[in-house]
Amino acid sequence: MHVFLAGATGVLGRRIVPRLLADGHRVTALVRDDAGAAAVEAAGATPARADAFDAGALARAVAGAAPDAVMHQLTDLARGDSSANAHMRRTGTRNLVDAAKAAGVRRVVAQSIAWVYEPGPGPADEATPLDLGAAPPRRTTVEGVAALETAVRELPEWVVLRYGLLYGPDTWYTPGGLMAAKAKAGELVAGGDVSSFVHVDDAADAAVRALGWPSGPVNVCDDEPLAAREWLPAFCRAVGAPPPPASDAPRDGAARGASNRYARERLGWTPAHPVFSP
Repeated sequence: MHVFLAGATGVLGRRIVPRLLADGHRVTALVRDDAGAAAVEAAGATPARADAFDAGALARAVAGAAPDAVMHQLTDLARGDSSANAHMRRTGTRNLVDAAKAAGVRRVVAQSIAWVYEPGPGPADEATPLDLGAAPPRRTTVEGVAALETAVRELPEWVVLRYGLLYGPDTWYTPGGLMAAKAKAGELVAGGDVSSFVHVDDAADAAVRALGWPSGPVNVCDDEPLAAREWLPAFCRAVGAPPPPASDAPRDGAARGASNRYARERLGWTPAHPVFSP
């Protein structure tokens, strides 16, 4: 299969390219500059230059590549700004989907997230509605995700990968990452809020496998959603932060984690790193 990968130089993209090539796929990778082009060429992929926010240039890049499938791993997380990432999800996705449709591409695999479900008592599955009634600032993220997922459904074949929180090398959950800085500043609280994690290598593996999955959303996360009071003390020790402040406040209903049962039982995907362990 010939795959057009948007987001090839990101944390996940850098892991996806070699996996695609190892499986025999051909990869054209979207890049914006010489450094990105050199990186994807070194990995064995063909660069295509365009900015995701330049609809015309992106359409020409996809049309020129004439791929069988488009893979959307675009994010804007460099500044930790949820509004910037929501803008990428809305506008970047719109441009990429329009480009794919114009080029006659039938299949898209797109990155989404698994922590925007509406509040509930336990881990959310893929049938759980998104939390569209959330208050700001959460609403910005939820609406960005909803726009992304609505757009990719316009292609005949689509898979939305609802990733848990990414951890592992190059993520925010490393000794030099954003969450380590927050932990050292005492900004992370060990309470009852529940999260689901996924190791970056497992996330990349799922993206490649999704080229053959049936259309629909898929929670891509580890096997055991954990409350912050369970995972955060271990994380703080791992990154050299002091013990986190504790809280007995009730769990936020939306901080419920996600179930990977569909991926495990119906799609045959199981994480190689089953439980978050910094």
